[in-house]
Amino acid sequence: MKIAVLIKQVPDTDDVRMDPETGTMIREGVGAIVNPLDLNALQAALDLKAASVEQAEASSSEVTVITMGPPKAHEALRECIATGADRGVLLSDRAFAGSDTWATAKVLAAAVEHTGPYDLVLAGEKATDGETGQVGPEVAVLLGIPFSTYVTGLSFTEGKIEVRRMTEEGVQRQRLPFPCLLTVLHALNEPTMPTLAGKKRARRSEIPVLGISDIGLSPEETGLKGSATRVVKIAYPTISRSTEMYDGKRADEGIDRLIEVLKDLAVI
Repeated sequence: MKIAVLIKQVPDTDDVRMDPETGTMIREGVGAIVNPLDLNALQAALDLKAASVEQAEASSSEVTVITMGPPKAHEALRECIATGADRGVLLSDRAFAGSDTWATAKVLAAAVEHTGPYDLVLAGEKATDGETGQVGPEVAVLLGIPFSTYVTGLSFTEGKIEVRRMTEEGVQRQRLPFPCLLTVLHALNEPTMPTLAGKKRARRSEIPVLGISDIGLSPEETGLKGSATRVVKIAYPTISRSTEMYDGKRADEGIDRLIEVLKDLAVI
């Protein structure tokens, strides 16, 4: 089984900054991690590979991790290889900068076609720096393959993959043919940690870097030019508080004042 895992290197939550002029995220000089839900997707791929190896030759199963980002995103790929992925592919080109979800999906879909074919494509349900959950389904549409989202369980059944997905109405079961794409949630599994042997292998691994010409796209299809949406305004929430301080000698007065405020708010 050939599996592609789409991952994203995202800023640490406390380090997120936005460029007010372009409306894009500032990534330079910011600490980065692998998007947490993408690690669940990677673990699912590794579990499926282990299951398929038991039924066939080990050489017939492979997990490829693909990411789009700046050159330093190779760190995320090496972390995934250290965890058990077979190879990584970095999509990095100035022409990709500023891509919205649709332009990003175009790049990823082209890369999947260029490096594939794959039986299964996996991704996290959403990224912590965007929270849209759009890229996975968009990639599936561009590839022309069926997909399922909010996946919390999966298994093989009669040559197809059966998934359990969480919806607002409850649990839904779907059966999809190969090839297909799944986006997963935390409940699917518990990601494992990289091993020492894995880190050594990751350090020696060659990670190819593909640009826009390598995957057959034009500058008009990616980046800001290829993006259907733009951030036109950024607003930061302001927190204002009116604080009343009562020291030890005025504790009783402070308690009476607190009761008064709670009554005004209809809390008590």
